[in-house]
Amino acid sequence: MDESGSTRVRSRRSHNKSRLGCQNCKRRRVKCDEKKPACGPCVRHSIDCDFILPAAAPSASSTTTRQYRFRRSRYQHETPTESSTASRSGSEARGSGPVSTGTQCDLAASQPPGGISFADLKLYHHYMTTTYKTLADEKGDTHGVWSNHVPRWGISFPSILHLILSLSALHLAAENPDSRAEYLAQADDHFTFGVRSVTAVLALLNSENCQLIYMSAALICLAYFGRGPRIGEYLVFSQSGQSEWLVLLRGVRSILTTNHERIFTGVLTPVPDDSIKEVSPALQTELDRHLSQIQALRSWITLQVSDAAVCEVYAASIEDLRSILKEAYAIRSAGKDGIHLMHLAMGWIYRAREEMIALLEARDPYALVVYAHWSIILRYMQSCWLMRGWDEHVVAGVRALLPVELQGWIEYPLSVVAGGVS
Repeated sequence: MDESGSTRVRSRRSHNKSRLGCQNCKRRRVKCDEKKPACGPCVRHSIDCDFILPAAAPSASSTTTRQYRFRRSRYQHETPTESSTASRSGSEARGSGPVSTGTQCDLAASQPPGGISFADLKLYHHYMTTTYKTLADEKGDTHGVWSNHVPRWGISFPSILHLILSLSALHLAAENPDSRAEYLAQADDHFTFGVRSVTAVLALLNSENCQLIYMSAALICLAYFGRGPRIGEYLVFSQSGQSEWLVLLRGVRSILTTNHERIFTGVLTPVPDDSIKEVSPALQTELDRHLSQIQALRSWITLQVSDAAVCEVYAASIEDLRSILKEAYAIRSAGKDGIHLMHLAMGWIYRAREEMIALLEARDPYALVVYAHWSIILRYMQSCWLMRGWDEHVVAGVRALLPVELQGWIEYPLSVVAGGVS
């Protein structure tokens, strides 16, 4: 046969085959980049790379069992072995305190590779087993919003994930005073990343993500309460500049104003609580005492304020306060308090006219007296860890700003908060 007519065989490109890759890559039949101290494929799959393991003959178990590796938590103290290794290598010694340098589980942003930390897993487990129960009535949460949907949304929406981990850390801080500083460091990091990530998508608010963004905003407000009262910050007003919490609430209101119907649908559709009926006779006397005091407050302000328009602003807030107290006592009569009153307490501020909010921000004395009476409802929310101390904090803030001659008008809410009137 003529050789010129035969088919030529294409020559293969020559290359050097390396046999220095790690055993994990060889078993998985993938190309190892041979980077040290750990190769790229092992880092991406959270597998202990042979390069960082002590040299030893492979055992039967090491060749058949895949070892997964979790990143060290930034909140986890060093072990003696790690400290000695660091000193031998000349590395800078780490502090022994709970230093926070960032979040561990920013899944969407792909933080330093290597998987999530045990600290985050602990927070997630605590939320799934304990914290979610403190955010809603399990029997009333028929759609499983807090136990099921919020955690699932967090997997695909980073802000929700970070914020539920922040709430979990705050809950653990409240339950474990000895470890409070460590848990607060974790909570602050997750809160920061949660706020940043939801802020980044606010401009993209639409019918598909409005529920997720609303839930993120609600979680931010809850985390603010869970962090505890701040010096000089009294929710609606502040001793220096604009109130942080009021900015958050206005953000929630802005989202709801344009997307109310699209948000409160599906699993977020409100479900009426049939257990709430009339105020029980045992609590009616207590409620009547509150209402009588608030009526006296309205009459006093009417006599003191000559501007009819401003007087109407006070009257509208006082009337709304009467309404939420009646509803609060109906809920208490059903054996519920704490988190069950959150929508009432926040609803009063949410519905307040801008003129009333402006008066409170300006620390107008009559508006402050009305606000002190609103704190009565906070007294009945102390069974919820999120709200502990807020009633005393708000009344103390009002008292510090009121002229001496008007302080007699907050003696009643002061006595309620102190437990003298119930």
